[in-house]
Amino acid sequence: MKNRISQDMKTAMKARDAERLSTLRMMLSELQYKEKEKGIAVDEQAAVQVLQSMVRKRRDAAEQFEKGGRQDLVRKELDEITVIESYLPQQLAEDELRTLVRAAIAESGARGVQQMGAVMKCCMPKVAGRSDGSTVSAIVKQELQLLQA
Repeated sequence: MKNRISQDMKTAMKARDAERLSTLRMMLSELQYKEKEKGIAVDEQAAVQVLQSMVRKRRDAAEQFEKGGRQDLVRKELDEITVIESYLPQQLAEDELRTLVRAAIAESGARGVQQMGAVMKCCMPKVAGRSDGSTVSAIVKQELQLLQA
């Protein structure tokens, strides 16, 4: 992934695309920081986690800027999210995610919201980078509540 980002940085430099270049530099910096922190090269899965974290932070920032009435900064954050997400695996559609959650519920034998942790434990490895944890958690909770009803 680092090689792909580096190549895209060169392309952005040649195209004089300052916004994209800035975001790509930030992404590469985060990945390099993670490597130094761990002392080993970041594999694909760890890189996806770093990029997902970056997207989460930008969504939170955009939300705060929205509350503060700073549309210019909201737009900047959303543009950065678009660039970062282009490096993430294709996100699961809600119906696909619900299907995986239902399979995890059946696999874990969960009967209610009390067993949500067991379902999440079964589900998250299958989702791995294709959906964020908060979305999965919300769907698991909905499905478990439907079971109890």
